[in-house]
Amino acid sequence: MTDRVQEILSWFGSENPGVLANLYRMLMTGTLAGTGKMVMLPVDQGFEHGPARSFAPNPPGYDPRYHFQLALDAGCNAHAAPLGAIEMGAREYAGQLPLILKANNSDLLYSGEDPIPAVTASVDDALRLGCAAIGFTIYPGSANRNEMYEQIREMAWEAKQAGLVVVIWSYPRGSGLSKEGETAVDVVAYAAHIAAQLGAHIIKVKPPTAHIEQPKSGEALQKAGVKLDTLADRVRYVVQAAFDGHRIVIFSGGETKTTEDVLEQNRQIAAGGGFGTIMGRNSFQRPHDEAVKLLRDVMDIYAQAAK
Repeated sequence: MTDRVQEILSWFGSENPGVLANLYRMLMTGTLAGTGKMVMLPVDQGFEHGPARSFAPNPPGYDPRYHFQLALDAGCNAHAAPLGAIEMGAREYAGQLPLILKANNSDLLYSGEDPIPAVTASVDDALRLGCAAIGFTIYPGSANRNEMYEQIREMAWEAKQAGLVVVIWSYPRGSGLSKEGETAVDVVAYAAHIAAQLGAHIIKVKPPTAHIEQPKSGEALQKAGVKLDTLADRVRYVVQAAFDGHRIVIFSGGETKTTEDVLEQNRQIAAGGGFGTIMGRNSFQRPHDEAVKLLRDVMDIYAQAAK
């Protein structure tokens, strides 16, 4: 165990040895093992956005096992996917990399102003399939947010009792926010803090923009002299909002970008003290070898930042 991983594990003193062992495994797997940084491959987009939009650009991706192998080939810390996809590859890839079972999901066949995902998997499913963690999405800003908070509170307790890591996708969205507000720096920081308060070990948020959604938050940040000019500045504040950097905050890759845009975004995240990225479409929609190279280049950025 490296000093950095030992330090991170010390932040979770209330957890049982099972949780700490699985978190250790995630932090000590792949190219970034031991650095305290993480690059994960999430593939829940087929459920969330549909198979055509997700996998038509790179047809091997229709087979969930392709993503298991991609995560292994690139040296990712973990692979996250919904129930059916994990079931497809769990036996063939058993023990080869940490798995995160995405336990709730939404689809695009119906859209409403206030989203609430369906619970699509359980802690028992995660244990049966050999997963290291459960993943769960909440939508702060939705009229249905309290139901999601109550769902993850109950599932997180059950997961921790079973020794599983809890990963929360905290994505502000709903009638309480403007479209710009979904990625506003004050709102993203608030979302990270909510996820920490709900018991997450690892928190996934979107890279924050300079927009301020809540005037009173903006006034408080300005009065305190918090710098928000660059993405690195804003990432630093979001990480601070998650228990002063004592929770693992990673940032989504978002919509498909050019290679240079992906790399520059991750340079900024690393410079701001972000723990890493969980990057889906920007990796698996590229041909295999190109995706592996891009993921490794991103890992190099975080490896350098960890030195």
